[in-house]
Amino acid sequence: MLRMAIQAKGRLNEDTMGLLADAGIDVAPAKRKLVAKASGFPIEVLYLRDDDIPQAVHIGVADVGIVGLNEVAEREMKLHEVMRLGFGACRISLAIPKAETYSGLEWFKGKCVATSYPNILSKFFYEQGIDADIYEIAGSVEIAPAVGLADAIFDIVSSGGTLIQNGLKEVEQVFHSEAVLVATPGLSETKLKEVEKLKFRFSSIVNSRGYKYVLMNIPREALPEAVKLIPGMRSPTVLPLADEAWCSLHTVLAEDVLWEKVEQLKALGAEGILVLNLENMVI
Repeated sequence: MLRMAIQAKGRLNEDTMGLLADAGIDVAPAKRKLVAKASGFPIEVLYLRDDDIPQAVHIGVADVGIVGLNEVAEREMKLHEVMRLGFGACRISLAIPKAETYSGLEWFKGKCVATSYPNILSKFFYEQGIDADIYEIAGSVEIAPAVGLADAIFDIVSSGGTLIQNGLKEVEQVFHSEAVLVATPGLSETKLKEVEKLKFRFSSIVNSRGYKYVLMNIPREALPEAVKLIPGMRSPTVLPLADEAWCSLHTVLAEDVLWEKVEQLKALGAEGILVLNLENMVI
């Protein structure tokens, strides 16, 4: 049985629980429990703070974990990255008071920067040749300039609303993060097989995101042109109808081209076009 560490609460918890549910894994919510058994897969879940997950996986308290890539990078622990999960996207950026004039990274020389990610920032400043003081702070980083603790901050940015509320502006995007599935290096062959099964389930869900299943009726004479428009995963599915002059065409389309393709298909005479959500897609 695998043990998986996930965030007990916070921005990744809800998406993680949703991913597990979509993968057919039913897990009881935290509710002050440290460990919860799961059904639908041989796994138990360990609820932890997000910044404790890399260490738990590193030392083998948990076999796998779902955590932000930023936490893995900050802890500087050697973990096996199994796959990226496509949610929890954010960036860690440098921000300065809105009234300041920013001319480039040279602005930070000799300045004090508050952050909860001192290792990532130290590495970045070193690579850029910037000599600045880094002030490590846990929580409420964005208020540091206003209360005189620092000249600038280095913190997670999602929408940027929190920066605006605190009179700050984002000037440099340094690190891009998302949720990842990580594993303890050196797992046994038995557990590695279970990790691969877990990856297979997760991949089918992640692969389906951004795609729609589309089916329609189309005149048979327009079929060659329609197939050129929508090649499908390998090729579209074509099914005969009772009316021999028509056929049913099924395919998968990326959301970013969906409506353009639908309009083109309608121009070819397609009717009864249905657009359906995809839950899983095995490639």
